Amino acid sequence: MAKITKRTVDAAEPRGRDYFLWCDELPGFGLRVFASGRRSYLVQYRAGGRSRRVTIGLHGALTAEEARREAKGLLGQVAKGEDPAAERASRRGSMTVAELCEAYLAAADKGLIMGKSGQAKKASTLYVDKGRIERHIKPLLGRRLVAELTAPDVQRFVRDVQAGKTAGVVKTGFRGKAVVEGGPGTAARTVGLLGGILSYAVSEQIIGANPAAGVKRPADKKRKRRLTPEEYGSLGQALLKVEEGRAERWQAVAGVRLLALTGCRLSEIVKLRWSEVDRSEPCLRLEETKEGASVRPISQAVLLILDGLPRVPGSTYVLPAARGGQGPFASLDDALERIVSKAGLEGVSAHTLRHSFASTAGDLGYSDSTIGAMLGHAGHGVTSRYIHHLDTVLIAAADRVAMQIVRAMSKTENSRTESHTS
Repeated sequence: MAKITKRTVDAAEPRGRDYFLWCDELPGFGLRVFASGRRSYLVQYRAGGRSRRVTIGLHGALTAEEARREAKGLLGQVAKGEDPAAERASRRGSMTVAELCEAYLAAADKGLIMGKSGQAKKASTLYVDKGRIERHIKPLLGRRLVAELTAPDVQRFVRDVQAGKTAGVVKTGFRGKAVVEGGPGTAARTVGLLGGILSYAVSEQIIGANPAAGVKRPADKKRKRRLTPEEYGSLGQALLKVEEGRAERWQAVAGVRLLALTGCRLSEIVKLRWSEVDRSEPCLRLEETKEGASVRPISQAVLLILDGLPRVPGSTYVLPAARGGQGPFASLDDALERIVSKAGLEGVSAHTLRHSFASTAGDLGYSDSTIGAMLGHAGHGVTSRYIHHLDTVLIAAADRVAMQIVRAMSKTENSRTESHTS
């Protein structure tokens, strides 16, 4: 036995099985060292003639001193004749899904919920999570007790979201609004989030098993949409018309062209900074994306677009805010929707342009790994770390794919782009 301090905890090595360290200064306060190396603080005491144990929290989320203060509080309750373990069990049994969602978001805000990359969820991801919780999960399941939730309940939830039971228009401010949609894509992504929330409940010992495990998700058919050569031509004509008629800001026209010719995500183009443009490779060295830092090869056609853009004093963004300020052009998604409408196209989003870029690469015979590297998918060598030198094969591939797209748009697009890439 020894006093449990940061040094004691850091020195506790895994032994191939779980074991405990107990504090000789505060009896009942202990540390559980798991075989995996994970360490958890706890309190053990006797109540009603039985030994009870309460988990305080994981080391890392809590420091040794924070855990000690929590342990003193719990042991103080025991001294007064209370039973913290029984009280917690009672609270867990009465926790609703809405309350669980709030606990999950609170933990995520503290960086305690990990994303696919093994890192804390980003603010942009949490913003989307909160929207799905408020607009789908809470309305359908919020009042249900977590302990009573079953797999059939979750499957019914999927069907309800898919059928549009939560669809509608929601006010987001004094004048703002959000269009809430149903469909298979929304249902699949929302039940994925619900599964993550319920996994958190398992880790917190609120429930013993995840009722979302094994629930069937609908296929997201919307993501299979791609542009045909004729549709690319219509998009090119619409871009030329709005540019000549100044019906859209230059940031919007340039942003849509960059989306079409890079395969980047909307947020990656909106947040693109001049410092991330490397003309020597050429590539975009993105400091922060959905997959972390990422390097994307870009074509000469993209460089030509970038070279024709003005540099706005005081802004570091390639597409600066329309009305001044130091932020980016945040309304690219709305502008894309208007331009797509002018082109007479339906169901076309920034993701459609990204998928169309990938599909064009596939038509040209490029492998999945090459396409994944150009798009910045996780697990591909060039995007799994922040490299300094880009493979010339990828640059050539990006050039060829962009050239194919430019040709499809070149019947109506600016001749300066066509002449540069042909």
